[in-house]
Amino acid sequence: MASYDGFIPLGKQFRELPDPSTQERYSDEQLYALALYIYSLKPPANPHPFEAEAVQGKQIFQQQGCAACHPPPLYANNKLLPVSGFRVSEDLKTRFDVLLVPIGTDPHLTIETRRGTGFYKVPSLRGVRYRSPFEHNGSAATLGDWFDPRRLRDDYVPTGFKGYGVKNRAIKGHEFGLKLSGNDKAALIAFLKRL
Repeated sequence: MASYDGFIPLGKQFRELPDPSTQERYSDEQLYALALYIYSLKPPANPHPFEAEAVQGKQIFQQQGCAACHPPPLYANNKLLPVSGFRVSEDLKTRFDVLLVPIGTDPHLTIETRRGTGFYKVPSLRGVRYRSPFEHNGSAATLGDWFDPRRLRDDYVPTGFKGYGVKNRAIKGHEFGLKLSGNDKAALIAFLKRL
């Protein structure tokens, strides 16, 4: 039933809203029972031990200011980040929780697509070990690839999504942590895998 500036995913020819009486919907009771079931599930034990390297990684996380955008306990601030080239109006600033910190992420998906809003949302780092590949379009296969400074170069071969007919391309944006030493990156990654 959603409409994205006239583009209606479930509509006739993606333009007309479907007849609500023909749409099947779960009852509130069914949805409530489903929510209770989901909340009752317990995640499996974390296979990554919280040892000295992860403790060092937690210190690096704090020293590097990562908690400004990824504060504990959720390791997300739930704010929106505008992409380069998107002008944030005063109305949007008052209606939404916008963080005006440029991180240089590729603006294509959020400006040039029908569902584009001009923003990316700061993701939670909790359970990040389960969620590879990384970046908004899955360009980096591992956390090690995400913290590899070579990914900013145009001759970089993405380890995740490349794009049709693409062999090399940079994975721009989120340059935080790229200048750390190899040991510090390994410690930070060990900490992130514990979240």
